Amino acid sequence: MASGVRAGYGGRVVVDGCDVTLESGALLALAGPNGAGKSTLLRVLAGLLRPTAGTLTVEGRDLGSLSRREVARRIAVVPQLFDTLFPFSVREVVALGRTARLGAFGRLGAADAQAVDRALDALELRPLAGRRIDRVSGGERQRAVLAMALAQETGVLLLDEPTVHLDPAHQLATVALLRRLASERGLAVLAVLHDLNLAALADRVAVLAEGRIVRAGPPREVIEPCLVREVFGAGWRVTGDGERPVVAPA
Repeated sequence: MASGVRAGYGGRVVVDGCDVTLESGALLALAGPNGAGKSTLLRVLAGLLRPTAGTLTVEGRDLGSLSRREVARRIAVVPQLFDTLFPFSVREVVALGRTARLGAFGRLGAADAQAVDRALDALELRPLAGRRIDRVSGGERQRAVLAMALAQETGVLLLDEPTVHLDPAHQLATVALLRRLASERGLAVLAVLHDLNLAALADRVAVLAEGRIVRAGPPREVIEPCLVREVFGAGWRVTGDGERPVVAPA
């Protein structure tokens, strides 16, 4: 999807020479220390920030050649923060995901309503569908935003720190849900994650440091002692058997 990408703001380069491949049916965790450029790289992959070098493709097409509407039909983005000025219901928020697919009159058709229902069911939000979005918990709001992205029915799903502000149980459940959705729906999913232990639950991990991908692959090959020490500093111990490493203070 991305090859040799360089991007930044003004004259400041934030990511440089990054290669990112998203696979259908798999969850890729993008990890790295604060300031590494994770959110910037996500914006580039989403077509929200134009790179100054490198190539970006989605479904075999140059991302830069597509209109915003065409991009939205191929790539769904779940931001770290979602605010609305209006007291939409949960169902109305999820229905916003159909915007890029609406016809000339901007009305939801039968197919759109079915897509919204499927997204609500996937996130177990039917009981909350009529509730105002500002009157549900933080975790429920986050699930509604994820359902909105699912309702777009794209092949690519990008998430910026989807576990932020969630308790440990809901963090684990969110990562498990993303893996399941990727597998069951054949989605190519990328999630920015700060916690290496959550990243280790993904199918693949890419570690970004100082604007560059320093390693990518299965969790057991990426989250290992030398790399953790090099990128995240001393004082960490990597243990665990099999393919799921565990990172803890030394």
